Amino acid sequence: MRFPNLNIFLAWFFMPQTIFMGWVAAAGGMLLNLLGLATAEGDIPSRMVGALLLFALVFLVWFQLRGLPPQGESGGNGYTLGHRLTLIGNVLAACLFVFHFFAPGVENYNVYLVLDKFTTMFGYLCLGFFAIGFSFIYQSSLPQEKNS
Repeated sequence: MRFPNLNIFLAWFFMPQTIFMGWVAAAGGMLLNLLGLATAEGDIPSRMVGALLLFALVFLVWFQLRGLPPQGESGGNGYTLGHRLTLIGNVLAACLFVFHFFAPGVENYNVYLVLDKFTTMFGYLCLGFFAIGFSFIYQSSLPQEKNS
């Protein structure tokens, strides 16, 4: 894995973004409303500002802790597999995140419905990939059993 810290950072950004997507957009909308900008619920500016707030929060935690868990051993069992599974989760979560920016531009209702169902499925799948990937990365930091 070339950039394991970036992979973990993005996973920690996309996990709350995927789970609390509506709340993140609502927080962005509240901030925009406090600044005097009228926004509709769940619109694109609210989503962008909410995502920026979440990104700043994850960055602040990363900066304070000097890294985010799990921190694995690069030579340990499951390290590479864990990062690959986490990367797959990041890609699926990014598809779900980006879809909501382009969804208003989809004209055909049937295409929109199929894309909406697939990206919703990606949200469920990516959380499983994050959980399994994190467990493999954590496993790589445990003492390894030596063959006799």
